[in-house]
Amino acid sequence: MAANADIGFSTRQVHAGSATAHASPRATPIYLTAGFTFDTLDASAEHFGTGTGFGYTRTGNPTIQAVEERLACLEGGDQAVLVSSGQAAVTVALLALAGAGDHVVVSEHIYEGTRGLLLDNLARLGIETTFVPTGDLAAWRDAITPRTRALFAETLSNARNDVLDIAAVSAIGRERGIPLVVDSTFTTPYLLRPLEHGAAVVVHSASKFLAGQGAVLGGVIVDDGRFDAAASGHLFPHLVQTDRLGGASFAERHGARARGAYIRESAAPRFGPSPSPLNAFLIGQGIETLSLRVERQSQNALAVARWLEQRPEVERVDHVGLESHPDFDLGRRYLTRGTGSVFTVTLRGGLEAARHVVQSVELITHMTHLGDVRSLVLHPQSTSHSARTVEERRRAGVSPGTIRLSIGIEDIDDLLADLEQALVGVPVVERETVVL
Repeated sequence: MAANADIGFSTRQVHAGSATAHASPRATPIYLTAGFTFDTLDASAEHFGTGTGFGYTRTGNPTIQAVEERLACLEGGDQAVLVSSGQAAVTVALLALAGAGDHVVVSEHIYEGTRGLLLDNLARLGIETTFVPTGDLAAWRDAITPRTRALFAETLSNARNDVLDIAAVSAIGRERGIPLVVDSTFTTPYLLRPLEHGAAVVVHSASKFLAGQGAVLGGVIVDDGRFDAAASGHLFPHLVQTDRLGGASFAERHGARARGAYIRESAAPRFGPSPSPLNAFLIGQGIETLSLRVERQSQNALAVARWLEQRPEVERVDHVGLESHPDFDLGRRYLTRGTGSVFTVTLRGGLEAARHVVQSVELITHMTHLGDVRSLVLHPQSTSHSARTVEERRRAGVSPGTIRLSIGIEDIDDLLADLEQALVGVPVVERETVVL
C-alpha cells in the first residue's frame, strides 16, 4: 500500500508497507505472524478442506515447516511436527495413540516430567501405565495387555545411561501391532536414529541439543510413515474409522502416513502447543551445527568420564562409553558416532561431597538443563529425582552423592581443571553401597 493522503493516519499505520517485495533469502525467513491472507474465497475453502497452503500458524507456518522438514530428513522419518516443548512432544505423541481405558508400557528409567505426566495426568484421563526395567525384554513382553496402545522409552536413561535395545523392544511391540515411541533427546539424530531400528515414532526436546544454545524451548515428533492399518487398525479406530461427519478415515486419505497425519492435523493443533516461529528459527539455526557440537561434546564427555573414573573421590561413573558400564557392548552397537555427553558421577562422600562439588565448580554451570554448548551440573536426588522413593532412586542409579554432568564444547583442559579444583576438599571415605 502506497502512501495516500486521503487515507487516515490510523489506517496507514496498520496497512502501509505490508506488501513486501519478493526475495530469495539464503537463511530461513522468520514468518512471525498469527495468520496468513487468502487471495480468494476459494483459496480459503481449499485450505480448510485439504490443508493446502497456510492459514494460521497453529496449523502451519513456513518457518516451522522448514525446520520440520529438516528434522524429518535427519531422523529418516516421513514427517515431523514441531511443538512448543519436549514435554508437549511426549504428550501429543502419546495422546495421539492412547485414550480412556487404554494402557502403555514404559521404561522405568525416564525423565521425571514424563513420569509425572503418566502417573498424575494421563492417569486422570483413564490411561494406565506399567513401568518395566529398560533392559528386561521379558518384562516388556509380559506387561502388554489387549489394551496396550504404545511402548515408550528413552534411548539413554537419565541418570544411569542404560541403553535401550530399540530393535528388540520394537519387535516385541510389532508382534501385537503396537508402536514403540522413543525419546531420543540424549542421542539426537546424529548419534542414533531409532526409526532405522524399528521404532515407529521419535520425540525430542528440541530445547536441548537440537537448539544447542539454551535460549529457547521446543519439541518435535517424527513419525516413520509405516502405519499398517491391517495389523494395527483394530487398536487405533480413530485412524481407520470414518470421521464424525462420515468422511474418509485418516488411513483412507493418507495410507501408511495416517498416524503422522493424525498427529499433524488433529492432535497437535487441537491440543494447541504451538511453537513460536522465532523459536523454530533458532532451533533451525542450531540444527545447522548439530553434528559439530555433538561430536565435540561426546569426545569431551568421554574424556571427562575417564578422568573422573580414576579419581579417589569417585565411587562410580555411569557413562556408557566406559568399558565398566553394563551396557557398554549395547552402546557400541547403537552409538557408533559417539556416546553422548550426559552422564552421572557418584562421589564417595555422599551428599556433602556432592554439595561441595556443585557449589565449587566455576566454569561448569549449576542449572536445570542439558545439551547446552556450556557444561552443566545438577544434583538429581534433590532435583530431577526428588519425587521418587529411595528405592526408585536406587534403581535409577541415583544416590545422595550422585551428580549429573552435561558436558559442553569447552576446551577439555579447562573442564578438567575446573573439576579438579572443585574436588579439592572432598572427603575420601568408604564406598557407598549402590546396587545396580
